[in-house]
Parts: sequence; structure tokens; C-alpha cells
Amino acid sequence: MKILIAEDDPISSLVLKTNLINWGHEVVTAVDGLGALTILQQADAPRLVILDWMMPGLEGTEVCRRLRLQTSDIAPYIILLTARQGVEEVVKGIAAGADDYLTKPYHRDELRVRVQVGVRIVDLQSKLAERVNQLQDAAAQVKKLEGILPMCGYCKKIRDDHDYWQNVESYVATHSEAEFSHSICPSCYVEIVQPQLDAFGSAALQVP
Repeated sequence: MKILIAEDDPISSLVLKTNLINWGHEVVTAVDGLGALTILQQADAPRLVILDWMMPGLEGTEVCRRLRLQTSDIAPYIILLTARQGVEEVVKGIAAGADDYLTKPYHRDELRVRVQVGVRIVDLQSKLAERVNQLQDAAAQVKKLEGILPMCGYCKKIRDDHDYWQNVESYVATHSEAEFSHSICPSCYVEIVQPQLDAFGSAALQVP
């Protein structure tokens, strides 16, 4: 995965970059907050960011705030890296928009685990976004009936766009995803079916 390191200390940046490359990731770097924002606004921007809190220009927390204000289908996963310790500092970092928080000096294995979590989250977001797009495409293809339909007042047939008259069932089946199951309503049973049954019964009684 492509990962952005935003770190103004060259030694810390090099250590991070070396570890991430050894773990199979592609790495891009920035030395300040403005540089990080510029990279993250590109079309092929990294989806995971390791962001130092204290940087020249813009601090890491301000970068987080600006990123969260931007409208984007998928926001980057941000790990905030800082020497600040304590619950209050963690709260400030997460409240600014960071997804995770890592305190310096950190253990290499802890960094690796937190990066792995970020990668899983980014992968899940990508799959979810892909699924949403698929559902939107499917919804756009669903046929629907709307507007005023010309219907004969006698036979109840509907006139389509080609001036051809169809019965209601045929028209609805052509212009929507609806399927039909056939039954008999109470009024039709009384008016149509029952007289036929009575006539059939009378005829059967008259057979010698």
C-alpha cells in the first residue's frame, strides 16, 4: 500500500521509510504539513498517512482538521505520531481527526501492528465503496413507472410510447421489474366465477 510519511526530522523519517519498505509498502514523504496536504490532494494520493504532530508550517493536528473538512468519498487513514504523552493529548489528536495515535519513542512491532490495522481499514473502505457503486449502478438500471399513463376507459388497456395498446399486466411487466401471481378478487368471483360454476352444476344435473 502507498503510505505517506509527514515528518520534519530526517532521521525519524528515514527509519519509518525503511521499516515500511521492508514490510512491502510504497512510501512517499513530506517534511511539513503543507507538503503533506499537497500530496494528499492529488488523484493518486496515499490512503494511509503517518503524520508527525510537531511540524513547521502546519502541525499534524491542523492537517487532520483540514483533511476532514474536505469532501471525499474515502478519507485517508491517519496515524498521528508524537512525543506528547497523556490522555489529554491523545484526546486532542483523535478529536482533530486522527484515526490512531502512536507515542515516541515507539516500538517497531507496535508500529507494524498499527500500520496493519490501518491497511485493513483502508481495504474494507475500498471494498465498501466499490459495493456502494455497484448498488448505485444497479439502482440506476431499475425500471420504474412514473408520470401519467393513457388508459382506455372501457377495456383498461394502456397506450405505450409507440402508440401501441397493451393490457395492464403486459405493460407493467415491460416497464418494471415486477412479476405477477394470478388470483381472483372477491367481486370477480361473485360476478364471473360463481355464475359459471352454477351454470356448470346445472348442466351436469341435466345429463341423463
